[in-house]
Amino acid sequence: MVLKPGLFDVPAGMLATVVTHLEMTSAAPERPVPVPAGLEFDRVEAPTLAFYRDLFTRVGAQDWMWFSRLNLSDQALSDILNDPLCPLWVLRRDGQAEAILELDFRVAGACELAFFGVTPALIGQGAGRFLMNQAIRLAWAQPITRFHVHTCTLDSPGALGFYRRSGFTPTHQQIEIEPDPRLAGDMPETYGAHIPIFRP
Repeated sequence: MVLKPGLFDVPAGMLATVVTHLEMTSAAPERPVPVPAGLEFDRVEAPTLAFYRDLFTRVGAQDWMWFSRLNLSDQALSDILNDPLCPLWVLRRDGQAEAILELDFRVAGACELAFFGVTPALIGQGAGRFLMNQAIRLAWAQPITRFHVHTCTLDSPGALGFYRRSGFTPTHQQIEIEPDPRLAGDMPETYGAHIPIFRP
């Protein structure tokens, strides 16, 4: 469905976001940065549900309303986390995971940057740039022709610019309307404090 110009009412209890899709069709030049002091880049094999949900929440749910993985059943999430085509890396400080890098190679010839971000503890320390360098290297180490990602207006305001500076090119936009996860009970109503709740 293609929307015509104009304003459209969003039903109460729903969230509306603008989703921007981006891609790179060859590896972008690396923008070298050293490993931020005190951090360790680590592959996580078969992460537990508790580990993953905690990290996902601290990186994206509390501030930016990431919710797609929080409303999955244990089995559905476990199937993804244990799929060898969906590898997970983290940045650790003192043993605590503080950043997420999740790739998805389940479509032949392509890689999706499924989830990417750092906790507030790492913002402004070069961790995001270091992590993106690793993402590009790992993605293009496989036989792909397309590396893609999407971001939306619930994400950090700097996310779209960061992806573009990293070598991704916007391809198209969509409007997404979903039930507000705070009203559905998937996350506390205090999450995403900058986004108003419109009760039915």
